[in-house]
Amino acid sequence: MGGKAVELDAGGRTVRLSSPDKVVFPEPGFTKLDVARYFLAVGDGIVRALRDRPTTLQRFPDGVTGEFFYQKRVPKNHPDWIPTATIAFPSGRTADEMCPTEIAAVIWAAQFNTLTFHPWPVRGDDLDHPDELRIDLDPQPGTDYADAVRAARELRALLDEFGLKGWPKTSGGRGLHVFVPIEPRWDFTGVRRAAIACGRELERRMPDAVTTAWWKEERGERIFVDYNQTARDRTIASAYSVRPRPNAPVSAPLNWDEVDDAVPEDFDIGTMPERFARVGDVHADMEKHAYSLDALLELAAQDERDHGLGDLPYPPEYPKMPGEPKRVQPSRAKHEK
Repeated sequence: MGGKAVELDAGGRTVRLSSPDKVVFPEPGFTKLDVARYFLAVGDGIVRALRDRPTTLQRFPDGVTGEFFYQKRVPKNHPDWIPTATIAFPSGRTADEMCPTEIAAVIWAAQFNTLTFHPWPVRGDDLDHPDELRIDLDPQPGTDYADAVRAARELRALLDEFGLKGWPKTSGGRGLHVFVPIEPRWDFTGVRRAAIACGRELERRMPDAVTTAWWKEERGERIFVDYNQTARDRTIASAYSVRPRPNAPVSAPLNWDEVDDAVPEDFDIGTMPERFARVGDVHADMEKHAYSLDALLELAAQDERDHGLGDLPYPPEYPKMPGEPKRVQPSRAKHEK
């Protein structure tokens, strides 16, 4: 079942791929080998996105229509040429995660039916200080990708005013991600605080279109700036990751001048290799930059000082954090009074 194993040349290393003919995406008919060949075709790009980052693997043993799971702990039998790092969860528990440094590590993970790579925003040599501010523009019911694009345009202007530059990419679904490379000077709490300030400012500029409301009942038909994606152990699918949707879409890095016209359906494992061969990794220059969060953190301090806007709720599995408001949805809180 799935055909005879093949050996692939991945950057000079030979990686064995079992069951290469196994169908992973039934609708377009893409196989396990098709997925591996896709990763090889965008190798420089996905390695750039993952390099030295602790990475959680989203695995689909029975293809995209079957069950999936997130693998945080790297298998004990992983090759010794794949580095690892010991990351700490909010619970205090730890795990050794793979930190890819070459395309062979990506193909090795594809052998285990990994489609989506979820890298931490830190590097293996400094696990407590993110070097990326990741802004997730998440369409809520009643909104779509076009609404995320409008929010992204205003976000670009906002970032520019605060001396920052973002690199946009499709989520592979209906949303957009904007990554800002930053100096690794702030811990997760500080970076999250900057993300909240950024989201609130975007909300002020587009009150009918953008929200930072954590509780779904308060979001309405707006784009949610998911600030908690910057909390420790929260990750966002990497650039070039394959997403578990019927047409095998990928998270596609974009130039800002492409954002208005591109749509997520343009980018899948069948079309992205041609684009990559033509334009390369359009986010390749991200690593040449490292911006300061000082201006956004000053905005956060001003919001708290002048408007009483402090912290926002953490996800439910997190321990109670200092300064965090009650983690009770508003409708229930009113009922309990």
